[in-house]
Amino acid sequence: MLYLDVHLDVQIDSKIMLSNIPITEARNELTSLPEKLAQQGGTLAITRRGKPVLAVMTWEHYEAILETIEILGDENLMANLHQGITEAKSAEGIDWELAKRELDL
Repeated sequence: MLYLDVHLDVQIDSKIMLSNIPITEARNELTSLPEKLAQQGGTLAITRRGKPVLAVMTWEHYEAILETIEILGDENLMANLHQGITEAKSAEGIDWELAKRELDL
């Protein structure tokens, strides 16, 4: 299996941040959690005795995580990504205007 050490500059936004909520409070607010998460974004860490036991997030966020995992598991795609990052850092790639002409865009 191919493992690549890829470091990307990623802007972390509030959608990744975790908010903690005790399991008893989550149980009382379960029906309103979808709206709260849709409005605020992010993920809720449901805690029991102060320790996280569940993660609750919007379905869209869940699917995005699955898609990311799938992409990271694709060896060819990751190799191409790594090559592209290396080329971009060394200014080796193809000029955007040239690429558009070659692709008839």
